[in-house]
Amino acid sequence: MNIGLIAHDNKKKLIQNFCIAYRNILNRHELYATGTTGRLIEEVTNLSIHKYLAGHLGGQQQLGAQIAHNQIDMVIFLRDPLSPKQHEPDPASVIRLCDIHNIPIATNLATAELLVKALERGDLEWRSVIRS
Repeated sequence: MNIGLIAHDNKKKLIQNFCIAYRNILNRHELYATGTTGRLIEEVTNLSIHKYLAGHLGGQQQLGAQIAHNQIDMVIFLRDPLSPKQHEPDPASVIRLCDIHNIPIATNLATAELLVKALERGDLEWRSVIRS
């Protein structure tokens, strides 16, 4: 499975801890992330991550293009709805693309954990049929 990872600045530490906790599941899949998020995750987990540009420099659009071409199977976008910064990626476009292309997306830790556990159980195998 191809998994997209994005996090707003105030959620970067949270996504690092999430990836540490679920490293044994995530290491069996292809991970894609916006530049800074990917680098920070790699530093603490030793997971191999395909990194796009930083989110505000076009990384979000690069991920969006893969979503639009049905090349991403799941997205974890830990967003900060309380203190958004102007340079941070806007989750609306990624959420919209995921909705259009039937791609599961988590925008908070609780849903991210549910998706990763579903991934481990094989509940997302239907994505490989759709992707083919």
